[in-house]
Parts: sequence; C-alpha cells; structure tokens
Amino acid sequence: MQRWTIYNCLFWLIFLTSCGSGRNLVYFSDLKSASANASHIVNEVEPKIMKNDLLGVVVTTTSAESNLLFAANTTTISASGMYEREGFRVDKNGDIKFPVVGNIKLEGLSISEAQKVLERAVDRFVKNPIVTVKYMNFRVTVIGEVNHPATFTVSNEKISILEALGMAGDMTPYGKRENVLIIRENDGQRTTTRVNLNQKDVLNSPYFYLRQNDVIYVEPDKAKAVEYSRSTRSLPVLVAVISGAAVLATALLNRL
Repeated sequence: MQRWTIYNCLFWLIFLTSCGSGRNLVYFSDLKSASANASHIVNEVEPKIMKNDLLGVVVTTTSAESNLLFAANTTTISASGMYEREGFRVDKNGDIKFPVVGNIKLEGLSISEAQKVLERAVDRFVKNPIVTVKYMNFRVTVIGEVNHPATFTVSNEKISILEALGMAGDMTPYGKRENVLIIRENDGQRTTTRVNLNQKDVLNSPYFYLRQNDVIYVEPDKAKAVEYSRSTRSLPVLVAVISGAAVLATALLNRL
C-alpha cells in the first residue's frame, strides 16, 4: 500500500507539470475547408506620404542635363560601402525641397498623386517630364514570438500582416495568433489594435494591410512563461530527486 502511494504521487506530479492548455495554431481556422470563398477587397488603401518619410524621386526627360538637374545633389554611403544618392526627406511642414522648383508639399498624398504634383511642377522648366516616386524607408517591424524578429524594408509599398510574419519566419508555437498587437503612427498619433488571425474577419480589417513604420508584436502565451520560469527550470531536478527517493523507498520496503 505504501509503495502504491509513492508511485501514485509521482505519477500525478509528472502529469500535472506536463499539462498545458492547447493553442489553435491554424490561421483562419473558421474558414470552411470544403468550400471556396470569394469577397471583394475593401480594405486595400494606398499608403499616404507622412512627415519624415524618405522619398526617391527620379525625373526623366529628353535631356540628360535636365535629368541631372532635378536629381538629389547629395550622396550617402550605404551599408555595403557604395555611394548612393540620398532621397528627399519630408520635413515637419510636409514639404520636400526639390531642386530648381523649391518646396513642394507632398504630405497626405499617395505615391501616384505625388508623381502628378511633381510632374506639373517640373513641367514649368522642361516639357513632358516623367516623374517616378517611391518610398525609400517603407519599413515594418515584427517582434515577439516569431522565428526571426527584425525590421524589414518593403520595396513595393504594399505588404499584408501575413507577408510580414512570413518574412519574420512565422510565429513560434508559443505565439498567440488570436491576439496580435499592431502599433501604428499616423498624423502625430500612435494607435494600437489587436487582431485575431484565427478568424477570417481579419482579412477585411484596416490593419490587414500594413503602413510604413508599423510594428507587429506577437505576444507569447502562458506556457512560454511557465517553461522559462525558475521553478520550471528546476523541475527536472525535482522529479529526478523524487524518482530516486521512490526507488530507494521501494527497495527498503522490499527488505521489510
């Protein structure tokens, strides 16, 4: 009877310490797998130029001299050690200082709208210019329970939360897919919102497509905290001690 009591206590100790709540690791788990789903994209919004954005602007005309005239006149050294042209920084007033033309307000415009504004401004000096504008600092940051947390520069100014998580190596099994935090700064305000990637409704969320400088934080679940707690790290030693004590007690009982 005493031997059974010892083994019973040991069994329940191991069982209770190994139990953990299950987590839904499936994205959009409420989608019906046996049917096709189609819906109009209603949340795709073209990003707007904001203060402190760095824009690359290229003016193309029939004159090579004119092309150089409207180019950025300063250079920086990239991480690879190569010289490259610096873009045009949107200042605190929402303007860029463009060669020959002067200050041009671009804040609040989309890239396509900014190109039209610049084309009209440059057209006063050269005929039929073609202006190309792109972001040089369109970045998103993914941190928390992902395999490769980092800041990523996006070249096409369009990225969804799923693409950002993919670049970060996806979530670890500890990541709370039902409670992903997105931090966004816009027009002098910082907003935070949480999205549930277990549900298909997030596809229509205004936060599904990210904007420049968005931060995604994947929160760890409680199992991660338990695993890395001091008491849990010492649990294998405790189990080993109890197991040894149980074996010793069994041997002593057999002698009686």
